[in-house]
Amino acid sequence: MNRDTNLDRRIWALAWPLLLSNATAPLLGLADTAVVGHLSSPVFLAAVALGGNVFMFLYFSFNFLRMGTTGFTSQARGAGDNTLVVLLRALLLSFAIGVALILLQPALRELSLWLLGGSDEVQALARDYINLRILGAPAALANFALIGFAIGMHNTRVPLKMTLLMHSSNALLDVLLVQVWHFDVRGVAAASAAAEYIGLAGGLFWLRRHIFGDAWRTLPRHLLLQAAPMIRLMAVNRDIFLRTVALLTVFFFFAAQGARLGDSILAANAVLITFLLLLSNTLDGFANAAEALVGDALGRGRATELHQAVHRTGLWTLIVAVIALIGFALGGVPLIHLLSDLPAIRDTATHYLPWMLLLPLTASAGFWLDGVFVGATLAREMRNTMLVATLLFFPVWWLTRPLDNHGLWLAMNLWMASRGLLMAWVWRRRAMYIEEVSWK
Repeated sequence: MNRDTNLDRRIWALAWPLLLSNATAPLLGLADTAVVGHLSSPVFLAAVALGGNVFMFLYFSFNFLRMGTTGFTSQARGAGDNTLVVLLRALLLSFAIGVALILLQPALRELSLWLLGGSDEVQALARDYINLRILGAPAALANFALIGFAIGMHNTRVPLKMTLLMHSSNALLDVLLVQVWHFDVRGVAAASAAAEYIGLAGGLFWLRRHIFGDAWRTLPRHLLLQAAPMIRLMAVNRDIFLRTVALLTVFFFFAAQGARLGDSILAANAVLITFLLLLSNTLDGFANAAEALVGDALGRGRATELHQAVHRTGLWTLIVAVIALIGFALGGVPLIHLLSDLPAIRDTATHYLPWMLLLPLTASAGFWLDGVFVGATLAREMRNTMLVATLLFFPVWWLTRPLDNHGLWLAMNLWMASRGLLMAWVWRRRAMYIEEVSWK
């Protein structure tokens, strides 16, 4: 019991800064919306929303830089290897991709705007936004690597500090560049790009002990030139990237089908997706704790610690999922009313609210096992289970089309559940294999 209590304390010590960091994630968008929302024309706000969606999709696609770095760092930490090598490889890859995005910006910009649409005036302003904000790409991707490294090193307060620094500096620069110096959309983009570099500087400062301490003095520099570890890092990141593309495909398809059912359904589904985002942001704290603890146990070669980490993070995920279910049941309608004051949207969202009560039961296992798989660097298995679940989603949606939006939400819940079940089956097989291996 004492061992479980100590492990629970470690889990919460890792999770709470990440929970708080996730809770502040929407602040960047709120700051941008607040400053342009008071300008003379709504086209400024529309342009920022359009450009912001481009970068949300773009940066979310490269979130594998955080996941892959966490897994390799936590395993190196557990094994007593030099963790700085992992970070330097991840930073090198991040900067390379960031520079490539800047060079490819004209093609990416025009393709994105063609897909998203909008009036000529809004698109012209969105071009200005994209042209400036893309300059922050190297720092934005490097921040993924730093955050992943910090989680792998069990130093989860650094991501919280970085997030708060980026959001506060972005808000301050928004006010200066837009309200004081009147740079409208360009000021918002410049503020966001500058905030990424400020966050990067803060992350390097707060991680200086891990970077410039004994790890730097004992850094085996010849390892940086070895191709095999970099190829493995890129392979893991490739698999996580493909998994992310499959995930985004389902969400974009879900939104598109909702739009086909009418504006009220589209708007109501956008409100209801907030429930899923709240659940995801809450459970990600325990998933990140699982990443750090599972990777550390694997690096140490200690099967008992590995199974305890998986069991206890899973237990806390279940507890929070039940609390979320109760919270959705009691606070679902007030949250809908908070998010929209239009009667048609409120009534439509409330009609489909029962599907949200299923989400904590169907989605939680997948969120938790994402952390377990990242810590174990089972990127190929993450990719394969996501692809299989995604392939199952479309036949289910096709068969339930007569149910309209009810069928769409049924397909979404079954997709979430199938992903969790597939990952649980894969992990069980892997755990059985681990038991057969000679560990320390």
